[in-house]
Amino acid sequence: MRRRSFFKLGLLGACTLAAGGAVWRVVGTATPAQRFVLDGEARAALSAIVPVMLGSALPPGIAPLARAIDGVRTAILGLPLAQQGEVRDLFGLLALAPARRFVAGVKGGWGQADPGQVAAFLQGWRLNRLATLQTAYLALHDLILGAWYGDSASWAAIGYPGPLAELS
Repeated sequence: MRRRSFFKLGLLGACTLAAGGAVWRVVGTATPAQRFVLDGEARAALSAIVPVMLGSALPPGIAPLARAIDGVRTAILGLPLAQQGEVRDLFGLLALAPARRFVAGVKGGWGQADPGQVAAFLQGWRLNRLATLQTAYLALHDLILGAWYGDSASWAAIGYPGPLAELS
């Protein structure tokens, strides 16, 4: 294939995708805003991402990981419905196999993801030149760390005695 043919094919593909997206937006029915549901794929993604993001702050074992994931779920449910939809879209992207492979760089499912692979994915999104991926990283970062350090059970590990009695 010659370079000119390659560019024509790429342009045709981009136009086809744009037209398909436009048709989908026009024809697709608008779904009302719904509360976030932490399904199996999103839970699997968090099970791989949370230990890497929290590092040594997360004690070993299943219970602290489950508590952290439940905290993320609670944090997401505290967001407005529109933002919950954006988080749902983010987890949908991470669950979709081609997107997980090409956007996140995780070859298999999240259950088989190597911590090094997950760390590389997070670092890649954190430093990416696309603001959308940086924003997605920041959303994961803020949700996970906010949920973890907002949980009073995590305070002892970092030496935080809790809020002053006068303030609570």
